[in-house]
Amino acid sequence: MANNQYVVAENWGKGFIEHSESSKITFTGHPGNVWQVPVKNATANLWISKVLGQLKTKDEAQAIVDAEITARQTEWDALSDSEKELTDRPVDITLED
Repeated sequence: MANNQYVVAENWGKGFIEHSESSKITFTGHPGNVWQVPVKNATANLWISKVLGQLKTKDEAQAIVDAEITARQTEWDALSDSEKELTDRPVDITLED
């Protein structure tokens, strides 16, 4: 059984994740505004509702993350050699169950 659920929600800044929520939920943010939160967690479900999150299957969330990473890699590949020295090429991310 999966331990995580995936939500797409845009981070608006202060108040998006309150201290009281972060003390009860383990949040993991991914490219494409994908958030990984635990399943069967009342606080997580209230947070999803608060941020108007859209639940996604793991495969849907992975596709969003992959598209964002590919776009960032394409941007990096277009940089000059001197610009590439300032940052690392974005790496692929595999979401957990």
